[in-house]
This record gives sequence, C-alpha cells and structure tokens, in this order.
Amino acid sequence: MTRSNRKTNNSVGINNDSLSKEEQKKELFKGFSRLTMAERFSRLVEMGALTQTDIKYLKSGGIKKTDLAEKFIENVIGYFQLPLGVATNFCIDGKRRVIPMAVEETSIIAAASKTARWVSEYGNIKTSIKGSGVIGQIQIAQVKDFENLKQVIQKNEKEWINRLHEEVVPSMYKRGGGIVGFKLRSLSEKMAVIHVVVDTRDAMGANIVNQVCEYLRTLIESATNEDVSVCIVSNLSDSCLVRAEVMMSGLDQELMQKIEQASLFAETDPYRAATSNKGVMNGIDAILIATGNDWRAVSAGVHAYSAREGRYQSITKWRVKAGKLYGFFEAPLMVGTVGGMTRLHPTAKMCLKMLGAKDAHSLARTCAAVGLVQNLGALRALTTVGIIEGHMKLHIQNLTLGAGAKGWEIPVIQKHLEIIFGFKNRISLSQAVEALRVLRKETANHIEVLKKIRDKHQQQALVALKGIKAKHKKWMDR
Repeated sequence: MTRSNRKTNNSVGINNDSLSKEEQKKELFKGFSRLTMAERFSRLVEMGALTQTDIKYLKSGGIKKTDLAEKFIENVIGYFQLPLGVATNFCIDGKRRVIPMAVEETSIIAAASKTARWVSEYGNIKTSIKGSGVIGQIQIAQVKDFENLKQVIQKNEKEWINRLHEEVVPSMYKRGGGIVGFKLRSLSEKMAVIHVVVDTRDAMGANIVNQVCEYLRTLIESATNEDVSVCIVSNLSDSCLVRAEVMMSGLDQELMQKIEQASLFAETDPYRAATSNKGVMNGIDAILIATGNDWRAVSAGVHAYSAREGRYQSITKWRVKAGKLYGFFEAPLMVGTVGGMTRLHPTAKMCLKMLGAKDAHSLARTCAAVGLVQNLGALRALTTVGIIEGHMKLHIQNLTLGAGAKGWEIPVIQKHLEIIFGFKNRISLSQAVEALRVLRKETANHIEVLKKIRDKHQQQALVALKGIKAKHKKWMDR
C-alpha cells in the first residue's frame, strides 16, 4: 500500500461520525511514526493539538530574534535548540493526549509511544494528587529557646497568615491559594527550621515562596528574639505528592514476574536505582523542558524523595497481584502553567496547549504518567530483548551521520550497520566509518553510479512499455 493510499484509508476511518472523540484520536495515532512531517502536522491539526499558526511557527524554526532571551537570562548570545517531538498513544485518566517532548536522546519518544500503546491495549493509566502546597524553609541556626519559639509561632500563626494574604500574596489568595500553615522542626540541639506551606495554584511558586519567607523573617525575629539565618524554598515539597498507577491484565505471567524482579532490583540497590530513576526522568524532564518548566528543581525533588527512607531507591514499583501487573509512581512534582517561560515563550505556550494542561495539577499528573510508562518500557526491554536492541537500532542513524555519510550513502550505511548488529548485537562509530570508507572506495564516482542505476531502470521501463504497446496493438487489430 502506498503512503497516499494509506493516508486516504486512515482518513475514511477517522472521519466516521460513529466514533467518539477519544476513539478518533486513537485512530489518528496509528502509524504516526511512519508519516512525513507534513502528514504529522495534518494529524495534529485534526486532533486539535496544533493550529495552522502553530505549524507556520514550527516550520520557520521557532524564535529567531534574541529579544525574548535577553529578558530571561544574562549575557545572551543566541538560542540552543533541542529536537521537539510528540509521544503518541497515551490515554491518561481516560483521555487521549499528545505529549510534546524536547529531548536529545535517541529512542525516548519511540519507547514512550510504543509502551503507551501496549498499556492502552492491556490496561489503563490513572493519576491523582494528594495534598497541596510548596514548602518554604526559615532556618534558625542557633536557637535560644525552642519552646518559646514553638509557642510564639502557634500563638501568631493565624494573624501572620492573614497579613501574608493581605500584603504578600493577595492575588494568589483571591484565586484560592495562599498560606496553608506552618510547621516547626528541630534539626539538632541548636538548629531549628520553620516550614511554611504555600498553595501557589498554577505557578511553580519558588519566587513567591521566597518572598513569603523573607516577609516572615522580620515577624519571627521581632516576636521571638531569635535570629533567622536562611530563607529559601525547598525543592522537596512533599506536602503535595503526585501519583500515577498503571494496571495491565492478560500479559504473559513470566514477563510480569520478570518485570517485578527487575523492579525489586532497583528498589534494593542504589546503583541500579540511579539508572532506573534516570529513565523515569527521561520522560518527565522532556515534557518540562518543552513547557518551559524548571526541570532541575523537579529532578532534585524526585531524587530526594526517593531517598526519604534513608537510602536511595527506585521512585517506581511494579508488582504482580491476582494475575495483573501494577505499576506505581509517587513523588513531588513542582510544576507551573503560569509565570516564567511557560506563558512567555511561544514554544512552551504552544506545548502546554498541545498537552491540554489547563492547570499545574493536570501537567504534573501527565508528567507522572509518562515517567511511569517510560520506566515500564525500559523494564520490558531489559527483561526481553535487552536494552541494547531497542536503543541501538535507532542509534544507528546517529552513527551513520557521525561517520560523515551524506545523501544516498545514508540508507546504504544504515542497512550495513543493521546487518552487523544482527550478527554481533553491538555496533560502533568505527564500524560506520570503515563501512563508509569501503563504500566510497568502491564507488568513487557517485554520480556515475547513480546514472547507471537510473539508466538501467529506464531501459527496463521502456522494454516493458513496448511490450504493453505491442499487446495493445494486437488486441486492437483483432
């Protein structure tokens, strides 16, 4: 079937009025990776993920002038661009979603899309959020009287919260956010810290939380006779936890057991956990970068939370129960859909719209789901074909380009490397370089080789055409 025919057939099914909106999206995801860029744009427009204005912007290469960059960072000299793609087949909480991902690593988007399709065939993804708020910390390095400090905070908590709502976060308070409460912790015999939990609504909230803490510094010092040392937001804001769960049934029992055993490996050994969690963040970070979020803050929070029990372990868990496979993710994900670059950078703004992320909770839940699915894809590969096969087959293109292949040489070298990989289960840049050297030596005049191939096909076509004409004339004469 030709590409044009395949596209026509897909359109016939997709435009069926009997299909629900979610079913239509599912159909539009089919064969997405095999489409041309123009066809991908067409599908995304049909899904409602992109507009013609978005497509024009993307085709132009994004932002050209550095005016906007000057407003974000210092000493601007230009932009550094990462490839922007979309992961497909995700159905999160019953809704089909297009997942924009900005990432440099080969196979991340392909693995996420493939695993999401597998999950949708055998199960579902559910997400939720427990708690709310971002934590700000006020340190008192040398506590003079801990009990007095505790009593003063309890006595003044309501009054201080009211003042903060009136003078520091009035707009946030009107939108339903604001100060949730205070918590005093003793870190040592001499050191104490006051946690201030702030519901920042749809903002990531680091700046506003720092302002809240600095405002409280004066109030605390004047009321307690203590000296505040440091005021700073915490990236481990476990007052608000994002959860994702994958449930799958009808899978091979042996495969499920292997996935559970691989999960236990990462839960037990910090060396394995570091790589496992990096795989989870492959999915989460790529979304955060695409949407203009502080991916470093989120990564710090996730890794810190994974060590909350005194040792570093996997942020995900997989278990087999009653013949079904269950996967779990839980961590603080400090994200925002307003403020910073999320609404000012046109690409970030477009990606948020593509995700359908109307608020920070929606974005956080999507990130959690994608991270968990990314983890499942890695575990499935590790326990079946091995991580090398899926990753390196896609990496062959990078090796081909790295060797210096151009034009018609690219598919030839790629096929050559695929054959080597099939025999040896490994491939290297030096093999790509050697294959290219031999190819160029045997075909010194590339143009002449291509002309011979063209002439051969032309001759075959002319012979076939003459035969058809002869048969046609004979039939007409008869």
